[in-house]
Amino acid sequence: MNIDSLPLVHYYQRRFNYSLHWTKVNKKLLQQPGSPQAHGAHMSSTVAKALALLEYFSEDEPEIGLSDLARRAGIDKATVHRMMGSMVDAGLVEQRADSKLYRLGAGVLRLARVRETCFPVSSIFQAGVDALSEKTGETAHASLISGRALATIGISESTRSTRVSLISGEILPLHSTASGMATLAFGPPDLVKRALKDQLEAKTARTVTEANALTPILERVQKQGFSAADQTNEDDVYGIAVPVFDRDGLACGALAVATPAHRMTDDHQRTIISALMEETKTVSNGTGGRIPAQYAALVRKHLSGR
Repeated sequence: MNIDSLPLVHYYQRRFNYSLHWTKVNKKLLQQPGSPQAHGAHMSSTVAKALALLEYFSEDEPEIGLSDLARRAGIDKATVHRMMGSMVDAGLVEQRADSKLYRLGAGVLRLARVRETCFPVSSIFQAGVDALSEKTGETAHASLISGRALATIGISESTRSTRVSLISGEILPLHSTASGMATLAFGPPDLVKRALKDQLEAKTARTVTEANALTPILERVQKQGFSAADQTNEDDVYGIAVPVFDRDGLACGALAVATPAHRMTDDHQRTIISALMEETKTVSNGTGGRIPAQYAALVRKHLSGR
């Protein structure tokens, strides 16, 4: 993977947004307009909203205008203009002189390179998806938690004429994708609440849009160690995913294999699951993660064929 594609920007946003998350501030103090707590909370909210604007940039849409950003974010143009101006000054975004369109700036690339040099992630994930694609003959991809969604950070496309394609940096919903459900089932306890608190979008006719209906699905994923999404995010796409664990033993993202639904068979599914189980050990350990004992037992069970 070429780091110049900036697939890790969403990972840094997620980490930074977490540091801004204030949940234990006294509510009475927050209600006092002049208090330091209220001022700090307002600043945290403003910075979080500004950074969230970066989520709209992707390889598919690398440049976006002010009006489009304001409309998508649901924020007035004057406020978005101020936010983007601050990020231009910080080097996080750039604005073209001719068209006035915004794009990601060199500052994001610098941060991505520092992170990748000191704490390699991209190369390890990419090696994992390359191995998965070779073993299964299908498109494989890796993603990390980005706010209330997943950001794709590695892709290895199938060489078959009929295949599933993704875009580097593409945002994947948590509720409708195999990657999302694997991450929810094994991720931080508060992730489910944050991800499912708003109305869930129906991506296809098969998408589960009721938060309560997802509970038994996630419980099943926890018991079997992998998730399967049969055309719940995109028609004629069947995805299978496993979690990737961080140093706390919690899912920080997922490895997945996606295939045209009409090509999925029981034998093909078993092949994909075994390959995923092998690679999540390699990727989790390679990035300094810790696989929980219970999940390690599931991996041994699948790989032994029992």
